[in-house]
Amino acid sequence: MARSIPKDRFQDLLEAATAVFLDQGYRRTQMADVAARMGVAKGTLYLYVESKDALFDAVLRHADASGPIALPDELPVPTPPPQSTLEVVRKRVVEEAVLPELTAALARHRVNDVRAELEAIVRELYALLYRNRTGIKLLDRCSSDHPELAAVWYGTGREGALELLTQYLEDRIRRGKLRPAADVRVAARITLETIVLWAVHRHWDPSPQAMDEATAEDSLVGFILNALAKE
Repeated sequence: MARSIPKDRFQDLLEAATAVFLDQGYRRTQMADVAARMGVAKGTLYLYVESKDALFDAVLRHADASGPIALPDELPVPTPPPQSTLEVVRKRVVEEAVLPELTAALARHRVNDVRAELEAIVRELYALLYRNRTGIKLLDRCSSDHPELAAVWYGTGREGALELLTQYLEDRIRRGKLRPAADVRVAARITLETIVLWAVHRHWDPSPQAMDEATAEDSLVGFILNALAKE
């Protein structure tokens, strides 16, 4: 059966399903909606996936893939066992939540150029979020239907980065390297959420402003540097 199926059709399915899940959320999405997006009969989808749960699991597993998605060896893809999708999300968040620039800055005893240091941290956060933008957006969009999945991103990914960023700002403000803030944790949250907005959510703006990615990143970095760094 698998050999008679076009190799690129599975990737087409995941792209269509991703768009529908982002538009409607998990609960409201029906297999018929995905089929309509692809322009095929609903029954065709079941040649590839056993259920909506299997489709959602595959979408999360392959979100933000850097290259073509291969046709699975086993078709239709079976419904995952309980907690399997949660473990996939948890593993990805843990693997991606590595911030060497921010970690190195926290261990640094002497700061020669705080502006360059802060720029490296902001660009690192931007790159990580941009690289995982579809997966993050899916978890955010489907959070009410799958709170346990969203909790991994919010509790481990976002909160972990926020804690490190707060520690960094507190230390550099204490040393007199950055502008003082009324509440450092709020300042860190504003910084992180602004990066999330431009690295992730901007790509699904219903009324987007045309700009290339480098311009968006450079403008964001300049804005944050000017807000936090002293002249």
